[in-house]
Amino acid sequence: MEHQASRHQPDTEDLDSEAHRAWIGQSMGRWRVLIGRRVLARLAIDKIGLELTHLEVLEAVRRAEPEGEVTVGAIADFLRIDPSRASRIVSDMVARGALRREASQADARRILVVMTDVGKKMTAEVQAVKRGVIESVLADWPEEDVAAFARLFDRFVTGFEQVHQKREAEKAG
Repeated sequence: MEHQASRHQPDTEDLDSEAHRAWIGQSMGRWRVLIGRRVLARLAIDKIGLELTHLEVLEAVRRAEPEGEVTVGAIADFLRIDPSRASRIVSDMVARGALRREASQADARRILVVMTDVGKKMTAEVQAVKRGVIESVLADWPEEDVAAFARLFDRFVTGFEQVHQKREAEKAG
């Protein structure tokens, strides 16, 4: 593994600003392949016996609940899938006891999707597996590197979110 990592890492002292940016782009390409293969999620679901779509629905509900009522339509929008597919996955998760449907307090015609204690436990288990993988990747990093990476990676991702939000606003406006 060390040999593989060193093959991607140029001698940073010989790089100029443009080369650093190219290196970031190359690393992002490798990261995109890992994300596309859902490597981290697959490690987590193998341990608790879910499918990727189950995990995605739980994550959608977890993220959306603090912002208000969660519907199958909101889950479909979040996952960018057809509402009928989202409904089937939600039904499966209801059967597993991870989610439940209930009437909206604001509008009894609306059916909400709510995470149960079973769903919260599944989500916590997935998060624990993911944290464990991250811990193993960072195990030999000095703590100051971990702290700097956490801060800089969040800043980098935030920048991407802002670019995306700006483009979405320009498309809508």
